[in-house]
Amino acid sequence: MVVAGRDHLHVIQEEDGSKRRQILDGARKVFMDLGFDGASMGEIARAAQVSKGTLYVYFADKCALFEAILEQEALQHGQVVFSFDPARDAETTLKEFGLAYLHLVCRPGGGSAIRTVMAIAERMPDVGRRYYARVLDKSINRLSAFLQARVASGNLEIGDCDLAASQFMELCKASLFLPFVFQAAPAPSEERMTEVVDSATRMFLAAYRAK
Repeated sequence: MVVAGRDHLHVIQEEDGSKRRQILDGARKVFMDLGFDGASMGEIARAAQVSKGTLYVYFADKCALFEAILEQEALQHGQVVFSFDPARDAETTLKEFGLAYLHLVCRPGGGSAIRTVMAIAERMPDVGRRYYARVLDKSINRLSAFLQARVASGNLEIGDCDLAASQFMELCKASLFLPFVFQAAPAPSEERMTEVVDSATRMFLAAYRAK
């Protein structure tokens, strides 16, 4: 019996991960171009430059592929370099979070997942629910926890921190996200994002700063 060495296994694992990323990159392009319904495993195999046999080794069907892409999206949201330090002042934290959030949701290609989810959520509600829970709700919860800490310290007066967190995130997206996600406008510039986030922060603090 031949036993594979550790180095050999490491190479296999790296190749396996590389092939999986190659397939996901191809699938993402197909979903972006054709939508979920228009995509086929054959089209995805061609875009990923792999055989259909190889494709089915990694993913059972296009639903599994799409779920894997959404999982990547969730990981990207969770890995945004930002720390909600409860000791920091609210204005600085809100501005920095608002910009980090906009960079994530308005990045080139970043709207493709949400457009596809919106298109299939009525027929596949479980996909919509999982995407919301893994991606959108987590961001709301992180900001809400920070707001609760600022309320406890007496800096803010907020009755419903979950609602306030959602309000701030929507204020940051105002005039930027919908034109971008519906491809009516390109990704916003850094200058425009800063302008909108500064305005959102002023409005938010005018409503919730402790009197």
